[in-house]
Amino acid sequence: MLRKTSLAAAAALSVLSAAPALAHFQLIYTPEVNLAAPPVEVKLIFWHPLSFGHVMDMGMPEQFFYVHNGERTDLLSTLQPITFTGGGNSAAAFQADLLLRTAGDYILSLVPAPYYEEAEDIYIQQVTKMYLNRGGLPTDWDQPVGLPTEIVPLEKPTNILVGSTFTGRLLSNGEPVPNATLEVEYIAAPPDMATNTATAPTAAEPPGGTINVVTDVNGYFTFGIPRSGFWGFAALGVGPETEYMGKHLSQDAVIWVYAYDFGGAPGA
Repeated sequence: MLRKTSLAAAAALSVLSAAPALAHFQLIYTPEVNLAAPPVEVKLIFWHPLSFGHVMDMGMPEQFFYVHNGERTDLLSTLQPITFTGGGNSAAAFQADLLLRTAGDYILSLVPAPYYEEAEDIYIQQVTKMYLNRGGLPTDWDQPVGLPTEIVPLEKPTNILVGSTFTGRLLSNGEPVPNATLEVEYIAAPPDMATNTATAPTAAEPPGGTINVVTDVNGYFTFGIPRSGFWGFAALGVGPETEYMGKHLSQDAVIWVYAYDFGGAPGA
């Protein structure tokens, strides 16, 4: 996993190829982001969801909450430990059952416990956001939630269309981060909610390794969406905290958005 901030300025539409590393990605996952009924089950998994690869153990998160209509609701008490099985191993994860009763956006936000990556002798903390909506009513989706580092979407993240683009703005301590490299990930093997296992992958990693985009001088980046499903974006090492337990801490910003195919007959 490439853990650095780009030193060269680049346009927001630049899509670069990176070293063939396997990207760690923190997930907040549930299959449907546009909700018809209040109860929803979500999974918190630290994984390699595009490569169908290794799952990492999660410790108890530092923060887990949603923002809805401008109000923050703490969700730490809803978490239950589970074991999730990926392509080659099993690891500690969490699930939560949420009652989201009123219409509007719900910005699910997670500050996980730092994870020790032995191969790099560093800690990784992926500060992650994912979006749910009830009733199609837009309320909060374009607002920051005050995380140490975060990505704020410029397109509604619960109904992006395949063939369009997604644009986000990367913030650290509330300020835009210029010239930062982000990794792009796709959930190729969606988790089975009943069995806590990965399903068979429906896509393979692209040639050339990890997909990257780079923020412009104002912290914006844009990526063209080629396929339906969940797309994740991770900016590595951009958070204000840089040390944990006497070792380097890579505090990353992660966002997940969902893309739909556009088509079908009216009323279908």
